[in-house]
Amino acid sequence: MTAYDPDLTRQPNGLMRWLGFGSGNASQNAEVDEAKVDDAALPNTGLDDRRERRRRELLNDISSFLVTHRLEVSGYTLAIAFDIITGANPKLARLIEQRVAKRQPVSLDWLEKSARNCGRGDGSALLDELMGKLESSIEEFSQTTSNARSATTEYNSALQHQVGELERVSKAGVVISELASIAKVMLDRTRDIELEMTRSEMKTKALQDRLEEARREAEMDHLTGLPNRRAFESLLTDELDTAVINSEPLCVAFCDIDHFKRINDTHGHEAGDRVLRTVATTLAKISDDRCHVARHGGEEFVVLFRDKTVDEASAILDKTREAMAARKLVNRATDIPFGTITFSAGIADVFAYPAPRDALKAADDALYAAKHSGRNQVLKASDLDPVQAEAE
Repeated sequence: MTAYDPDLTRQPNGLMRWLGFGSGNASQNAEVDEAKVDDAALPNTGLDDRRERRRRELLNDISSFLVTHRLEVSGYTLAIAFDIITGANPKLARLIEQRVAKRQPVSLDWLEKSARNCGRGDGSALLDELMGKLESSIEEFSQTTSNARSATTEYNSALQHQVGELERVSKAGVVISELASIAKVMLDRTRDIELEMTRSEMKTKALQDRLEEARREAEMDHLTGLPNRRAFESLLTDELDTAVINSEPLCVAFCDIDHFKRINDTHGHEAGDRVLRTVATTLAKISDDRCHVARHGGEEFVVLFRDKTVDEASAILDKTREAMAARKLVNRATDIPFGTITFSAGIADVFAYPAPRDALKAADDALYAAKHSGRNQVLKASDLDPVQAEAE
């Protein structure tokens, strides 16, 4: 990774300018200047102070980037901002520079797509592999420390008993007294080992919790808070196995916001992001332990229904569609109404097809049939005639 150079942010044509921190943005400049004054107040006593100033400048630049582009604060956006500020991802930095030069917004949706194109995705395969290795090592280490602590506890009890016996017969001679002294030292040492084992177990548990948090972060869509496509694929596998075991129906549906490009073009990408979150929240209301809603990408969502027939699932989704269409949304930045926000959907019975991927394609075909036949409706894949399905 390229070393962070705080002087880069002070160059007139450097990073701060294309991030939107130029002379025209007085409030942001005031924040930056204030941070620099605070840093200057630090005594210049050596390397530690210089490192502290650099850390503060880096944190200030990262926060300024997020504030300027009105990005939500999350682990993902912080990591992206860090890569851009430090020069770790120059390709993405150039893309942002070009977008800002064109006066186009740097929305979270655009940032996610651009980051993936620049080689910075969620690292799903690598993350899984790394987590698998770490979790395996942690489990082995945890078991080892637990066994060792148990052994030292038992040894302590036995040793304590023997020390007591030796002390009671210490008058038998100097040798026995010396043995008792040695045993006391050994007892103290084993107690220290037991304490270290306990601390190791606590650290292991903390690391396991952090790994679980990282896994959840990797499976979350940062804009809507819903599970992402990666998480959905895992859910589909698990729910398919459960449905087979319990002889339950399983349905999958794709939902797509109607005229979403028009919303972005008319109201801007930030407003488009709010519409995405609103639709996501509406769909999420039907989720439970047998119904899972995820963002599949862009303005498209996917819903998995277990223990619901196609007709039952279609009715639930259609009721949700009606609830969304009945809402009156207004762009809070401009007070201009969005108009009616609707979505189209296609749904398919997973077990009606040879493999889950075929059911997904069938649901996708039904979605586009709904789009082409007027939008704002839910169509079942089973209702499409073969010619229409083939055309889709």
